[in-house]
Amino acid sequence: MRNIFILYMPVNNYEAMVHYTDTIVNKVDQERIFNFLEKSEVKILKDIFGNKKLTIWGSRDSGPNRSKFNKMKPGDDIMIVEGKNIKLLGKIAYKTVSNTLSAKLWKNIKNGSIEGWNLIYFIANPIEINLPFSEFNKLLDYEENYTLKGFTNVSDERLKLFYNHYDNLYDVLMRIKTGEKPYEVMRDKLKLQNDEKNLFQNEVEIDEEVSPKELTEHVRMQWALVNMGLKAGTRVWVPKNDQGKITKEYSFSDFEKEFTSGIDVDARYVENIDVVWKEGFKINAAFEVENSTSVYSGLLRFSDLKIVAPNSSYPLIIVAPEERREKVRRQVTRPTFNAMKFNRLVKFLSYEMIDEVDKFTAKNTSVNSSVLLERAEGLVS
Repeated sequence: MRNIFILYMPVNNYEAMVHYTDTIVNKVDQERIFNFLEKSEVKILKDIFGNKKLTIWGSRDSGPNRSKFNKMKPGDDIMIVEGKNIKLLGKIAYKTVSNTLSAKLWKNIKNGSIEGWNLIYFIANPIEINLPFSEFNKLLDYEENYTLKGFTNVSDERLKLFYNHYDNLYDVLMRIKTGEKPYEVMRDKLKLQNDEKNLFQNEVEIDEEVSPKELTEHVRMQWALVNMGLKAGTRVWVPKNDQGKITKEYSFSDFEKEFTSGIDVDARYVENIDVVWKEGFKINAAFEVENSTSVYSGLLRFSDLKIVAPNSSYPLIIVAPEERREKVRRQVTRPTFNAMKFNRLVKFLSYEMIDEVDKFTAKNTSVNSSVLLERAEGLVS
């Protein structure tokens, strides 16, 4: 159960807004601060953010603030609220206590002194959401006129209330921001779906025996997707059973250690998705490579993912040879997947298109993820 932390800034607080601009809007160059951190801390931040600029905020080191700060864990949600609006939404990536780093980042503008925002947290996936705080109050069942002061966190009781209905605050608020109604989690449906897997298996095509050549093609496509994700600056997940094959063929082993690190899903149902791109503490895209196995199995993993994380909006992409496009289309329109609107959610990317993009970007050390993702096609008009 992820904690939710809230930082309140009064409207027109000039000092807070100057600091906000310096270390959140403009972000912070890594070289500016790494001399103030331990080597182990630098490694952690590098693992999370790569070479990207850092989003940093802090609080005064008082007794009440320290108590809340001690509860913070990577992946927890954090909001910065200005007046009656949620200004920023993000995830806690790392925290540290440092008066020297605080002095480097923030000075007291009024008298030039350094009072120390020594409780420092690094924020992943920050987005300026500008959503009325009243929308958050509805989700957590607060009174409409509930007001904030300073640095606070949501009680365990209200967290349980929220997670009994929803999957992830970040995705829920993003859905509200775009004018959509959040989906509630369907725990009973997930249990039913997995209980009935054997019944569905009678209706799907039986997998053919997989040849060594086909296994090689599957691994080759996994590596192409992994390599493209790395060039796009994401971290990558591949099922543990497949990691050794990629390491053997391509001498790469820097995979995400755990599928769920920072992500609010039950990994049992989804950790065998062939390739996942992750940035900070959210998924950027999920890929199922279907070289010769039944397309149904990949779609079933996607449906599990959408049940445990119904408010997620990242692309779900079936990767297969062009000759299998029609087979993928038929499976997507099966009643069990049609009910989940997979005709709109799941897209198709051919081996041929991946090879074309891979060849086009072969000499590039970095690319935008859209170079590949925008070439994924819908399956139903």
